[in-house]
Amino acid sequence: MNTLKEGDKVPNFESINEQGETIKLSNYKGKKLVVFFYPKANTPGCTLEACNLRDNYEVLKEKGYELLGVSADSAKRQSNFKKKYSFPFPLLADEDKTVINAFGVWGPKKFMGREFDGIHRKTFIIDENGIVERVIDKVKTKNHAAQILE
Repeated sequence: MNTLKEGDKVPNFESINEQGETIKLSNYKGKKLVVFFYPKANTPGCTLEACNLRDNYEVLKEKGYELLGVSADSAKRQSNFKKKYSFPFPLLADEDKTVINAFGVWGPKKFMGREFDGIHRKTFIIDENGIVERVIDKVKTKNHAAQILE
């Protein structure tokens, strides 16, 4: 797993959001961007994380951040997740793992004693020029916005 690190330039990615609209990194040029990767929509940890970001969305916006959630779920699943919890930010349906691989968050994981490949829960804070400012490896799902703002 070759994960982007602080100081790396983010490759210009393109994917679709929960509505089937194309989203590109270049859409965020000149803005600070938080890209958070989560394993699966509508699962307990992912719901806690995304709801915490939703509940602190205005504070994050005031600090100049745009948010973008990414998982390998289908657009329909992402759309259901977004509607169910009223998320104000787009969710990428990265089924072909283009964005996931660009950031290097796909790799071996362990869960309940078994090993498998999957998405690692990580968050990338990207500056106005598309450079990784910070990587949050140990995401606290219940308090993620505070981690971003620290």
